[in-house]
Amino acid sequence: MQAMEEKNLTINDIAEELGVSKTTVSRAISGKGRIGAETRKKVLAYIEEHNYRPNVIAKGLAQNKTYNLGLALPGDYNIVELPFFQNCMIGICKMASDADYDVLISMVTAQDISQLERAVTNHKIDGVILTRTLTEDAPMKYLKENGVPFVAIGSTNDDTVIQIDNDHRSACRELTCKLLEEGIKKIALIGGDESYVVTGTRLQGFEDAFSKETNWNGSKEVFLNVGDNRQVEQIVEKLLAENIECIVTMDDFLCSCVLNCLQQKGVSVPGQVQVVSFYDSTFLANNMPSITSIRFDVEKLGKKACEIFLKVLEGEAVEQRTLLGYDIRMRKSTR
Repeated sequence: MQAMEEKNLTINDIAEELGVSKTTVSRAISGKGRIGAETRKKVLAYIEEHNYRPNVIAKGLAQNKTYNLGLALPGDYNIVELPFFQNCMIGICKMASDADYDVLISMVTAQDISQLERAVTNHKIDGVILTRTLTEDAPMKYLKENGVPFVAIGSTNDDTVIQIDNDHRSACRELTCKLLEEGIKKIALIGGDESYVVTGTRLQGFEDAFSKETNWNGSKEVFLNVGDNRQVEQIVEKLLAENIECIVTMDDFLCSCVLNCLQQKGVSVPGQVQVVSFYDSTFLANNMPSITSIRFDVEKLGKKACEIFLKVLEGEAVEQRTLLGYDIRMRKSTR
């Protein structure tokens, strides 16, 4: 018996030791197939005693699974977005590892989903977690058409898609309301690519605040599809000429562009202009002055997405849409 304990057990070893077939051992492990209760109990007791962990490949063959989780990351991310996807991936990998799953990454864009297609076609994955949702979502469309299980991190108007997101709309509404309650009369919002669903969601939250503050009689402007420093500089020059009081940005990248522009022009924050971001980062938290922002727990988002994904693979019922909370950080960039 000592020799048996010193090597990695196989299903064949267990079958020989207990005098049963390999099929019987496999059925006891998987919980599927016809097998007597006493036999199952004997096999499981032996496994527990000898700390047997089935080989993932053999286990996958027995259950028709690869034990690989497909993770679709956007191939067109910018450097400021990287921490979001890194932290999200950390959460997913931690949860996947606990379930004996490995993570296979596919880089995708709206124009190129070939890596994802190859992983699906070659049966390398059991399903996919999408980390970004688009208004015209090619990866999502492909997975639906091919019957591949998936969960989307982000929101979509497709009610058939299982989606998990932070409550961006409520967060942006609440922060904007705080600004209006403080007496801001001239406010502008600078946002990114409208093809990203989150851009529209954050805009909705911003607009919701003005519907709630029915007595507000100031002026607001919205600039979307802004993607670089040059565009930001042109917008900021226009807003400064109009004596803007507060510039709100949809994310930390655009916020950093605004801050650089204001610094170059010698405009003080918050003395002359208040600055706010709808997405927080270490850079904004450590900026001088620190920037009022919305903090989301991205690692938790990744963990929850993977948890839901694994339940989907097991055929368990899950909520069609899950929204996680947020934390508004009022800092020195607002009075």
